[in-house]
Amino acid sequence: MKYIDPHIHMVSRTTDDYQRMAMAGCVAVTEPAFWAGFDRNSAQGFYDYYVQLTDTEPKRAAQFGIAHHCWLCINPKEAEDPGFAREVIGLIPDFLDKPNVLGIGEIGLNKNSKNELEILEAQIDLAAQHDQLILVHTPHLEDKLKGTKLIMDAIKNHGSIDPGRVLIDHVEEHTYEHVLDRGHWAGMTLYPDSKMTPQRAADIIEMSGTERLWINSAGDWGCSDPLAVPKCQQEMKLRGHTTQTIEQISYDNPLKFLSQSGRFNTGE
Repeated sequence: MKYIDPHIHMVSRTTDDYQRMAMAGCVAVTEPAFWAGFDRNSAQGFYDYYVQLTDTEPKRAAQFGIAHHCWLCINPKEAEDPGFAREVIGLIPDFLDKPNVLGIGEIGLNKNSKNELEILEAQIDLAAQHDQLILVHTPHLEDKLKGTKLIMDAIKNHGSIDPGRVLIDHVEEHTYEHVLDRGHWAGMTLYPDSKMTPQRAADIIEMSGTERLWINSAGDWGCSDPLAVPKCQQEMKLRGHTTQTIEQISYDNPLKFLSQSGRFNTGE
């Protein structure tokens, strides 16, 4: 069954992961800018990273018939120094015309700090100025709900962001309803053992339905699985969900949201 993985960090994956994903049905990926496994100490490091996202990764993906798209930002984990963060943000507009760039992301909060919030607001404003979609990282903390509400309040307070053009990712059982109630889209990030397993995602789908929900694998530097989306498809199939429902959550919904950018395509 074909699928889109709308949040996967392919810079942390080997090329044979692209091959395995293609064989499992992946037709397109979108890759948010994120932490590189270490804190970068110069804006030039981010410049090189943006080149990798807009040039190198699309070429790697194309070898296996996968369309590659990306998002650009400075991630909240490296946003604690506002001066440095603003220097990096200043690089982003030069990349926004690249054909595979969909928007600003993954922006958000890491420790819910004052400096992180300042840079979050600056990047929300950047998205508004350039009419970009937004993809949001919510903190992996005990107070995830607090961080999620702080982020959504910042988006609302900006005053010019359409909530339907914002995807709030890493939702869990205690946050997804708050996100949907604000009119945003909600992403469930699947991990083998933590945060959100395929089984827990299937539970949420059964409780909530499929409207404005998607699933993704993250595939980041930690213990993660680039085949988490097809594994969730299989979990839903075993539970008796229809092909239509499975396609809705793993293909149709990401296609609908991402197509708002005007640049997204599956290469089909």
